[in-house]
Amino acid sequence: MTQGLAGDVPVYDLVGVGFGPSNLALAIAVAEHNDGAAEPVTAQFLEQQASFGWHRGMLIDDATMQVSFLKDLATLRNPTSRFSFLSYLHDRGRLVEFVNHKTLFPLRAEFHDYFEWSAAQVGDMVSYGTRVAGIEPVFDGDEIAYVDLRTSCGTAYRARNVVLATGLRPRIPDGTELSDRIWHNSELLQRTPSVSSDARRFVVVGAGQSAAEVTAHLHSTFPEAEVCAVFSRFGYSPSDDSPLANRIFDPASVDEFFGAPQDVKDRLMNYHANTNYSVVDLELIEDLYRRLYRERVLGQERLRFFHASRATDVVETAGGVRTTVESLSTGAKEVLDADVVVYATGYLPADVDAQLDGLAPHVTRDPAGRPRVERDYRAHGGAALSAGVYLQGGATEHTHGITSSLLSNNAIRSGEILDSVLQRRNSRVTAEFAVSGS
Repeated sequence: MTQGLAGDVPVYDLVGVGFGPSNLALAIAVAEHNDGAAEPVTAQFLEQQASFGWHRGMLIDDATMQVSFLKDLATLRNPTSRFSFLSYLHDRGRLVEFVNHKTLFPLRAEFHDYFEWSAAQVGDMVSYGTRVAGIEPVFDGDEIAYVDLRTSCGTAYRARNVVLATGLRPRIPDGTELSDRIWHNSELLQRTPSVSSDARRFVVVGAGQSAAEVTAHLHSTFPEAEVCAVFSRFGYSPSDDSPLANRIFDPASVDEFFGAPQDVKDRLMNYHANTNYSVVDLELIEDLYRRLYRERVLGQERLRFFHASRATDVVETAGGVRTTVESLSTGAKEVLDADVVVYATGYLPADVDAQLDGLAPHVTRDPAGRPRVERDYRAHGGAALSAGVYLQGGATEHTHGITSSLLSNNAIRSGEILDSVLQRRNSRVTAEFAVSGS
């Protein structure tokens, strides 16, 4: 616990921990505000990666985004932004070609390049290769007035507001250890080149978009290998991207969700999970079925689906990985010797208490033990917590809904956080002026 306000540590209006798309959108909002501001917002973002990167392991050549390009880092907040995807296309000399393409869904690799292009323009606010090792409250009497952030190399940052956006972590079965032969899909493209071209078999575990993409990618990349997809459902479930269901991602829906009783929030999450979780684009489902049927006709079946099944006893052997696949309906088991097992089993939110670190005891909780979060994404800590502690990502899904860790509402969310920071700064200045004037 840091006591007092003395010292030569520079004080920032805002320090962001993590620099994925969420805090990148916030940095852009800050940059646009500062372009014409009499009093700029001082901001610094700390990112442990050496450079910007977003799901690099799944930038498969033909994989497309699942959200419209208009839901980029800025457009829904500021349609005239110089950081829009259209501005990026113009800068890259591809605007006309993209218009002729007649699609709302760019390649995932292209959108990643857009992110990198945007990140380069706000690079003066970012410290890459910087891991935050500790976060502590700074007291002024009984009031937490600032937050101190200490990096692994010993550098200290002091902030009036901190924004935690450290992303998601891979979900793998308990007791599983990743290795050169047992992967999470987030490592796919980094790991694939190390596999021999004469690989005999892959096992892919999972039922969502990533699992289907991995299955298709391995099936195409290793034309002599068998690819076995294992999932607990009878088949892949198509994602619901119909216009009315998609309104759950609208900015106005966040207000409605936030104000709803908890039982209604729970029902809405259950009703609309099929817009995002463990679902697959129908076009990809149909592509995989075409492959399956074509191989059945030609008598060379490399693509196998183990539906209503689970993978158990995944054990590395001298030559690969031995996996037992058990049918959930019959109990029948089949042992598969594979070169690689890929878990495409999704992600979990980062541990919120680990993110908060020394601030965790000062954040109030709901009956389920989750942080209470205000509409402006600020963690509630009562009157004693006057420093702003903002959460981005899965830690706010219980309060703000399904868009919390998704790109759909990213631009609007960053604008709301910045507006909150500015309003709180103005209130503080007004209060200080009133005290000094008295």
